[in-house]
Amino acid sequence: MEKIHLNGITWEHRRAIDPLVKTADLFSQIRPDIVINWDKQPLSGFEFTPVSELAKKYDFLILDNPFCGAIEAERSLIPLNDIVGNIENNLVGPSVASFRFGDSIWALPVDAATQVQVVRPDLLDRTGFDVPKDWQEMIALGSEVRKRGLYFAIGLSGVHSLMTFFTLMANLGHPCASSPEQSFCDQEAAGEVLSLLREFLQFCPTEVLDWNTIKLHEAMAEGDNLVLCPAVYGYATYAEKDQKHQLEFHDFPGPNGPAGTTLGGAGLGVSASCQHVEAALDYVRFAAQADTQIAFTHHHGQPARVEAWESPNADATFQSYCRNTRMTHNKAWIRPRYNGYMSFQAKAGNMIESHLRGEHSSSAIIDQLTTLHCQSSVA
Repeated sequence: MEKIHLNGITWEHRRAIDPLVKTADLFSQIRPDIVINWDKQPLSGFEFTPVSELAKKYDFLILDNPFCGAIEAERSLIPLNDIVGNIENNLVGPSVASFRFGDSIWALPVDAATQVQVVRPDLLDRTGFDVPKDWQEMIALGSEVRKRGLYFAIGLSGVHSLMTFFTLMANLGHPCASSPEQSFCDQEAAGEVLSLLREFLQFCPTEVLDWNTIKLHEAMAEGDNLVLCPAVYGYATYAEKDQKHQLEFHDFPGPNGPAGTTLGGAGLGVSASCQHVEAALDYVRFAAQADTQIAFTHHHGQPARVEAWESPNADATFQSYCRNTRMTHNKAWIRPRYNGYMSFQAKAGNMIESHLRGEHSSSAIIDQLTTLHCQSSVA
């Protein structure tokens, strides 16, 4: 039997790679004529490497939703309307909406994530406080945390500062613009958000400004002094029993409750350069099935199908991650995805980080973000 070889690219973490390797093995039992190999790239590659560049080398891409505007303009992926549209109501939160741009759905959501709260339950118990439900409760907890020589945590390196800024803006009822033709933000609300972030940082070690999402989780799971992070793209695998210290995930404690967090997650796309399109689409159909996504939960993955989120294995494996963060996912906000947005995202996070380091005033940063946003569109 002549084999069809397909290759894919995801980011380097067991949450990302392990479930894909397993589902490729499961698929090979149905289609022994198809061999799928998965490569890894750093998280920064997943966040910034253009899809058009990766699509020249790979048949499958695990991608982030803000690339969709560029994908539509360049036609670097194959639309998946016929596959994804049939299961839209079976996927968590606005997962499908995040990959729909123009008239097409550009990827199958296979991983659901948004910014949620993560705590170290053993350290939180020392304070005598419950998991905070809003920003005010969290700030009250912060004073007690510091009295005990403990800290809050967050990841604010570069783009992660922007994601948290977006989240708080949407939570306050003033989401940032989704188009460069619109004014970027409500300036008064933006000033309030930057003030909230500065207030929060008084409870954190200085190195949080150097952390991305993965470093944040690892620091909380490995160390002994980080009690809580209010907003991070949750990695449910850090709640598994093999961690040095299991983490626990909860709804975002926003000023206005668990609403407006910036949607993340990942989709499975098929390159327009793929030489075996029908074989590739067969794998996408297989990956879209409920049983396949339930299998993700056995291999460190956090799938996008509702059936997988509600499976007994998900709650048992991830310490009720899915149940505890479901409301936040359902109320998540979709960030801009227009063609040209990615250049804004690459620079804007560094601007906000610089402000949080004390290098620029809030008014100067808001003006710079507004100008950058207006200039970011690709004609």
